Amino acid sequence: MESKSKNLVLGFVVLAVFFSGVKSWTGEIHGRVVCDVCADSSIGPEDHILEGAEVAVLCITKSGEVVNYQAFTNAKGIYTVAETMPESDRWNTCLARTISSFHDHCNHLGDRSTGIKFTYSRPSGHFYTVRPFVYQPSTAPSYCTETLSE
Repeated sequence: MESKSKNLVLGFVVLAVFFSGVKSWTGEIHGRVVCDVCADSSIGPEDHILEGAEVAVLCITKSGEVVNYQAFTNAKGIYTVAETMPESDRWNTCLARTISSFHDHCNHLGDRSTGIKFTYSRPSGHFYTVRPFVYQPSTAPSYCTETLSE
């Protein structure tokens, strides 16, 4: 009998939220972190993703609240932050920035990778992709500077 009461109360809560008119909004931000092995500012076949790199995303909502997210890249070098909130509190502007790479061989932040500011204007359920963050080794391997003699 007690479980029927709990189910009834839960049902009323769900109905109250459904009929209250509060629209929810879901947003998602993702990007990737790459090691630019030759430090040539272009992603080529010698470059690779960085698993475990740390990224921070700071967003200001339409209501003025500041929310801070922290994420790590997965095995494909991709980080993701996501949030569901009332439509009136959705993200307005965000800033994504790297925190660290944790890779001894590739831990120097490349040019233009300090922070990326953007306006989040995607509808609910859609994502925003941030351009890749790039780390570089302290010294590029010799094959990066070799030129073909032919």
